[in-house]
Amino acid sequence: MRNRYLDLLRALAVVRVVVYHVTGWATMTLVFPAMSVMFALAGSLMAASLYRFGTAAVGRRLRRLLPSFWVLGAILVPAMLLSGLAFTPKLLLWLFPVADPPRNDWGIPVLGPIWYLRNYLWFVLVSPLALWLFRRFPLPTLIAPYALTVAIELGVYPNPPMVVQQFGLYFGAWMLGFAHQAGMLRRLANRVLWPTAIALVALGGWWNLTQPGTKGLDLNGNPLANALWSAGVILVVLGREPARTAWIDRNAFFSRLVTLVNRRALTVYLWHMAFVAALTPLVDVVGWSHQNLLGLAIRVVLVFALLGVVILLVGWVEDVAARRRPELIPGFGRRTTTTPEGAAARSEGAAATPGGAAKQAAVDSADQAGTARKQPVVPAPRSAESERVQTGSVESNAR
Repeated sequence: MRNRYLDLLRALAVVRVVVYHVTGWATMTLVFPAMSVMFALAGSLMAASLYRFGTAAVGRRLRRLLPSFWVLGAILVPAMLLSGLAFTPKLLLWLFPVADPPRNDWGIPVLGPIWYLRNYLWFVLVSPLALWLFRRFPLPTLIAPYALTVAIELGVYPNPPMVVQQFGLYFGAWMLGFAHQAGMLRRLANRVLWPTAIALVALGGWWNLTQPGTKGLDLNGNPLANALWSAGVILVVLGREPARTAWIDRNAFFSRLVTLVNRRALTVYLWHMAFVAALTPLVDVVGWSHQNLLGLAIRVVLVFALLGVVILLVGWVEDVAARRRPELIPGFGRRTTTTPEGAAARSEGAAATPGGAAKQAAVDSADQAGTARKQPVVPAPRSAESERVQTGSVESNAR
């Protein structure tokens, strides 16, 4: 069964990214550091895939990631070639973007979100090794990306390649996703988690105020402040994940919106800057300045309306990549009956452990017998290991 709380976080992060790029409000990066949260969620899902499929999880993740990117390239690369982009071997990066693929002048702002795919690709490729290290040396592996960012910011490691900079900034969030999947964040006592989170946010905020980056108070212009502040937020939103998530689905329309954004998250992310850039000239034409709240609201609505058109046209590629039945508007079709919350995760987790299949069969038998007698079944206490494998159910969020 899907982890709807992770679905909700990802939906909020995607929407926040779009609204931020339309409005440019720096405070949004402080209220909810969406990109770091997205990398943390991706790290949790990647760890779950590695536990379940081994190194084959790398190929599965790339299969889901690249087709939507190829569709974007198939439409925009010919347009850039016709408008002056040089035809060079670097165009092959549009097939496998381990570095930023070439773009022309108008393509740079339109295709700005590609950096996320570049980082995601690298993080996926190194995840088998990173998980091996994490399971043996969890704390040093968690701290290493943040130490790298400190070294870069203090000049100990000057002028690193862009990929290295991004590892320092965002791979720490990815590793916090590993810790979430392993149940480490959930097991942190309040007396440890809350002071640590507050200290990280305070330190990041202090650095942002005393050492302002290229965008003022906007965290996106200050890597060290961004990394520290985001780590504190991630500790809270993942470390205090609610035990029950039925409230997310109580409102049918809201539940379907969450499903829609999750099933089309990559399409929304890849295409939204094209519409933000296309609507920018309207600021001069009709006077929709950043100080005009009505104008900003209209621009936000227009961007999401255009994204709705793209979702209808090419969003189904995400379904094909995930080997799902293609849908025009996922979440708004016929609703299916779901199992009670946690039942599927319990079955999947038990099957993944040695002897778990036999134990789960006994539990299922007891459950059925208890239901027949209309008596409640008392759940067995969860060990740290069973908690870890139960969190493997988040893999279903990426299917």
